[in-house]
Amino acid sequence: MIRAVILDWAGTVVDFGSRAPMAAFQEAFRRLGVEISIDDARGPMGMAKRDHIRLVGSAPHTNAAWKARHGHDFGEADIDAIFEVFEPLNVAAVEKPEHSSLIAGANASLDWCAGRGIRIGSTTGYTRPIMQRLAPLAAKQGFAPEVMVCAGDLAAGRPAPLQMWWAMATMGIWPASEVVKFDDTPPGIGEARNAGAWAVGFALSGNIAGLSEAEMAQASEDQKAEMRERATVQLIEAGAHLVVDSIADLPMAIADIEARMAEGESP
Repeated sequence: MIRAVILDWAGTVVDFGSRAPMAAFQEAFRRLGVEISIDDARGPMGMAKRDHIRLVGSAPHTNAAWKARHGHDFGEADIDAIFEVFEPLNVAAVEKPEHSSLIAGANASLDWCAGRGIRIGSTTGYTRPIMQRLAPLAAKQGFAPEVMVCAGDLAAGRPAPLQMWWAMATMGIWPASEVVKFDDTPPGIGEARNAGAWAVGFALSGNIAGLSEAEMAQASEDQKAEMRERATVQLIEAGAHLVVDSIADLPMAIADIEARMAEGESP
């Protein structure tokens, strides 16, 4: 009943905790004289990186710091300056094994989809230069989606539906009601809903929890439950039909959605 899944990348298939961009964002702002926190950097995660920089820089406290340092409000020229520093830093970050490794359960879920004849596409908030480094590393581990639509490929990024529509058009898959998008961020969930597809969020492997795989393994069950609840609230508010822990739960999520479809529910 589900014909295709569209997967996000960081925090969904690779880079447990979606940690690669964090230090790059912080360092890019630092090099231009303004300190931002991890929470600042994580806030708009999932959006195209230029849009992400715009939101971080225009936040009242960041803008105030920028104005104190540079004598003017954070603007479009400043986005260009930050992005010029950020992108090479993010390219270097995604090449590290801890940021390019597939999340546990990814291969088994991909094999399950293949066995069901479910096709695999992808969209990402990363730019194409970043993905030109990351995609070959993922392919060596078994993740090579039919299509990869990057931030900047189209006129608008997430939560606009254009990347989803382009992926589905390239794959020749329709209607959107037979497609599931898996993502760890609210903008990625919004992308799916705006495209008319099912949306499933990942609570523990992604940006909202933000822990590395090793850190998550050391967390207590109570800590995991708290992180799961916090992520679930945000992802459901963004429009997710279902929230599970990670890509290891993909088969269970699709079974849940297909049961809803059998009852006449649509996205």
